[in-house]
Amino acid sequence: MDYYDIIKAPVITEKTQKLAQDNVIVFKVDKKANKTQIKQAIEKKFNVKVEKITTLNTKGKKRRVGRYTGTTKQYKKAMVKLMEGSKIEF
Repeated sequence: MDYYDIIKAPVITEKTQKLAQDNVIVFKVDKKANKTQIKQAIEKKFNVKVEKITTLNTKGKKRRVGRYTGTTKQYKKAMVKLMEGSKIEF
């Protein structure tokens, strides 16, 4: 798996912006990727040092459009704590 395939997109919300002040960046990642692969991909792509990674699988939420019900997509999220002095800008 190439590191372009592992990192899907950054998660940008108010909560993640508050975490960014503590040097924690949140990314959507591939479901099959493990912590070691995620760490290597982020260090290669952004040229930073990673201290710690926490991953979690988010479940899809139920949504309704008219009389039809469905769910949003499930995805894996990685919370990446960067070493002191490392920074990623979006």
